[in-house]
Amino acid sequence: MQDEFTLTEKLRKRAKIPAGSAVVKGIGDDCAIYRPRGSADDLLFTTDMLLENVHFRRETHKAAEAGRKALARGLSDIAAMGGSPRFCLLSLCVAESMDDKWVNGFFDGVTSLADETGTVLAGGDLARSPAMSCDVVVCGAVPRGEALLRSGARPGHEIWVSGELGGSALGLETNKGKARRRHIAPEPRIQLGQYIREKLRATAAMDISDGLSLDLQRMCAASATGAEITAPPRFTGASLEQSLHGGEEYELLFTVRPGTRVPPTFEGLRLTRIGRMTDPAAGNPVRLDGVPLEPKGWDHFARQATA
Repeated sequence: MQDEFTLTEKLRKRAKIPAGSAVVKGIGDDCAIYRPRGSADDLLFTTDMLLENVHFRRETHKAAEAGRKALARGLSDIAAMGGSPRFCLLSLCVAESMDDKWVNGFFDGVTSLADETGTVLAGGDLARSPAMSCDVVVCGAVPRGEALLRSGARPGHEIWVSGELGGSALGLETNKGKARRRHIAPEPRIQLGQYIREKLRATAAMDISDGLSLDLQRMCAASATGAEITAPPRFTGASLEQSLHGGEEYELLFTVRPGTRVPPTFEGLRLTRIGRMTDPAAGNPVRLDGVPLEPKGWDHFARQATA
């Protein structure tokens, strides 16, 4: 079957935005952008699914942890655009094997993170079926014309990542210690997204949800560039493979103009320069220490889901 990128590109070309539409950015970024007439802000919209045995397992995730993760995924997209969350809509299809205690715990996790981030749970839908699934729509806002896109990087721009990578993949594998917490309870980098937009004037950004190797390739495709990187900072105990290809990091990948003074940390979170954007090249656009880096990150359409 065609991979996710190919399918998304086909849909992007089919879903044309008519001239004069208030939708100023559609398929291809972390969020769609809607520009209300006369508003000082653009509105950001994103949607993310949470599927049992794909994104979480009941054996490893408590109900509240699953609920928190459901909302965190969408909030991470808002963070990647440099926005502030406003409200969310949540549709939950409850598995027939789930009881009221599990459902109540799930919403405890959702509302806890919503309260922490100023995100209003404004509605949604409820249903019941043999399998559990959830879809969360998050609306955010960003000053008009200032949303961070994947397409703004240019050759020579520096490539940076937040945090240390590979922890979520390690937590999925071991289900132990701090790595387990990293996998179970991702932290959307909302304040960092606003900082890199306002203070660093980042040229491009996205969150690392499917693995650095794959997400950086997507940024290169959007910006029509290549990329030359070194090994990223690793979560304690994680392998190089996990740091390069492990998904569900929800750290930020961003670019800045050469010479931008980026601090080594932001509110205790490590920021690391891992390379620079280059001229586009035929074949794989991303190189690790001069060697083409195969994008082995998570693609729902390229492999069987294993949670």
